[in-house]
Amino acid sequence: MARAEEPNDSGMLLKILFICLLVVSTVTIHAVGFATLLRVMIRSHALEKEGFRPVTLLVIALTAWLIVVHLVEISVWGLFYFWQGCLPNVESSLYFSAVTYTTLGDGALALPGAWRMFAPPETLTALLMCGLSTALFFALVSRWHGNWMKWKAARELTNG
Repeated sequence: MARAEEPNDSGMLLKILFICLLVVSTVTIHAVGFATLLRVMIRSHALEKEGFRPVTLLVIALTAWLIVVHLVEISVWGLFYFWQGCLPNVESSLYFSAVTYTTLGDGALALPGAWRMFAPPETLTALLMCGLSTALFFALVSRWHGNWMKWKAARELTNG
């Protein structure tokens, strides 16, 4: 009877270390992206904006920035997969990372057996980062909406 291949403990520990580094890198990219965004918004007084056009432009800019941050995070995981030879080329590696990160998981590509353990932490980390982005998005849009309503009420008082 054939014996199942025993896992290499040092190889497994190295993979766990890589997973931890990828998670820390993802969170760091997100934190830097948030800090940069908030610094720019504070310096430009964007949090005090009011009115339909300025708020709409800010929502578009906020959305674009958050997408860029998430794409950078996807790229880090994807380039790691390529670097480790998990997938045949950069395009496949980035695509696999994107469908894993976004929880689309269409099944068109899969990591080799020894690397399968990387997909769940990528998805879990991405869910947390998307949750943080959603919370920030909601907080900023709520603030701009509140400013807009105050501005509208003040205009009605002066005009009416």
